[in-house]
Order: sequence, then C-alpha cells, then structure tokens
Amino acid sequence: MRVRARPEPGRSPALLAGWLAWLLMTHVALAVPARAPRATRFSLESPDLTAGGWVPRSRIYDRGCHGRNQSPALAWHHEPAGTRSLAVLVYDSDAPGGWWHWLVIDIPATVRALRAGAGTPGATGLPSGAVQTRNDFGFRGYGGPCPPPGPPHHYHFYLYALRVARVAVGAGAPPGAVAAAVRAAAIAEAEITVRYGRRRPSVARRRPRG
Repeated sequence: MRVRARPEPGRSPALLAGWLAWLLMTHVALAVPARAPRATRFSLESPDLTAGGWVPRSRIYDRGCHGRNQSPALAWHHEPAGTRSLAVLVYDSDAPGGWWHWLVIDIPATVRALRAGAGTPGATGLPSGAVQTRNDFGFRGYGGPCPPPGPPHHYHFYLYALRVARVAVGAGAPPGAVAAAVRAAAIAEAEITVRYGRRRPSVARRRPRG
C-alpha cells in the first residue's frame, strides 16, 4: 500500500516552486557585478559651429573669400584630472599636405572658454598666458577657411588637455612642429568638425559663329 505524503499546510507545490525561483533569481542578481558609473566625457562645444555643418560667413577668411575672419566662440567641459594646460588647433585635412588655420597653446587649466573673436589678428581677447603660434598663412592668429573652388573641405577644431603647463616651442615655430609637441603632451582630446567649400566659377558657353 503506497501512502502519499501530504503537503504541509501553507506550503503547496506551487508556492514551493515560486520560492525556489525567487532564490535562483536572487543568486544570479548577486553574482552579476553592478555596472560602474559612466565616466563624464571631455567635450568641446560652440554656439557658432555645428558639428558636421557649414562654417558661417563670419568665420571665413577675409582675404579672397569675403568673410570676416572672426574666430568662433568655444567652450569645454570635464577636462581630465592632471590637466595643466589646454591647446586649440584648427586643421584642414583636405588641403594638399594639410593646412593649419589656428594654433593656441598654454591656455591655463582654469579657463573654460574662448570668446568669439579672441583669435582674430590684432584682438586682445585671449586669456592671460595663452599664446598664438604661426599658422600656415604665416601669421599668429586665426585664419578662417578659404579653400580653392571645388569640393568642400573639412575643418577640425581640436581641443587638447595637456599634462604640461607650457608647450616647449617658440611662437614662431612651424605649425607642424607645434602640433606634434601638443599631441605628445596630450592626455585627452575633443573635436568639432565642420565644412566649407566654394563653387567653381561657371564658364559661359560660346555660341559658334556663322
């Protein structure tokens, strides 16, 4: 004669199954480590430039391209620990061999922005201690986009957080040498890339004589 065990009061098979499932889920949850909080990213922004957009006329070079050659306003956030200075470099990656439009080094680590027009030649809007070095136009300051007629060029506004308070180059150093020294001392980088191009002049078709 087989005797069936009676479930204890309040412990039905369904209740026991639910209890076991809860224990299993709790064990799995405890075994999975919690995600670390996401690190805040070093970032660059500008009210005058839109990433992937077109450079406004006020920021275009004023010799041959009919712009106003005013450097854009820039602001940055969340520079990493260990930042002792910052640098801003502007580069045309589509020019043959590349073209440096603006190089500002030795920006104090306490500075969080550059106002519009700060790099315009002859202006005095740079923070104390910051140094503009020679660009590929041959002068110290901001030289806006002015590519030859043809496809649009891409202009990279780079911001570097540096581990040094001063970049060991002279104000008259070649732009490529300044950029190399900045990148060698960089601990973080942020970027805005924009575009600008000029149309090729249209050529009127000549009607055949006769």
